[in-house]
Amino acid sequence: MNRRVVILGGGGHARVLLSILSAADVSVSGCIARERPGDPWPSSIEYLGDDAALRDLDVNRTALVNGIGWSRSTRLRQQLFELGKTSGLSFLTVLHARSVIDPSAVLAEGVQVMAGAVVQCGVMLGANSLINTGAIVDHDCRIGVHSFVAPGACLSGMVKVGNAVRVGVGATIIQGIHVGDDAVIAAGAVVLDHVGASITVAGVPAKPMRAPAAGN
Repeated sequence: MNRRVVILGGGGHARVLLSILSAADVSVSGCIARERPGDPWPSSIEYLGDDAALRDLDVNRTALVNGIGWSRSTRLRQQLFELGKTSGLSFLTVLHARSVIDPSAVLAEGVQVMAGAVVQCGVMLGANSLINTGAIVDHDCRIGVHSFVAPGACLSGMVKVGNAVRVGVGATIIQGIHVGDDAVIAAGAVVLDHVGASITVAGVPAKPMRAPAAGN
């Protein structure tokens, strides 16, 4: 690769990505994060500063890797991706060597598929989406932009997931289900019915979680 690679973020997910990139002989030279990463961040990767440092990067010679995972929401991950694109920069797609990705799957810019994940035939993954360790996305699923599928989650065939959706650890979504934009599927949930936009569901079978009563 002829471009300089800079990673956004300095936490756990960023370090996992560094490991994947190193195994693929892709060298990361710099890190942009809101705070300087501490141990065990490798000292060989220069801290370039906070988000404002994006303005100093050469758009023709730099590629970004989004190292922000799921920190209570996908919002920060989405914001940094959009900030990078607004700055004219492009994002690498990162695929672990031990993920299984069918050749017919369509992966947009900045997609990340982690170790042991399976992406089957006919799947479409939107820009900046993350399929985390050991997750399964079965045939003909559609995953929207900025969505996050946590470790061990399973999406059966023909599931349609909207934009900025969070699917929790070990959750299961049965075939043909639709999940609306900004929805949250709680860890361990088993989703048997469609989920509307901006709704959080939890349990077995999954049901919408009620908002706390006023004053609580």
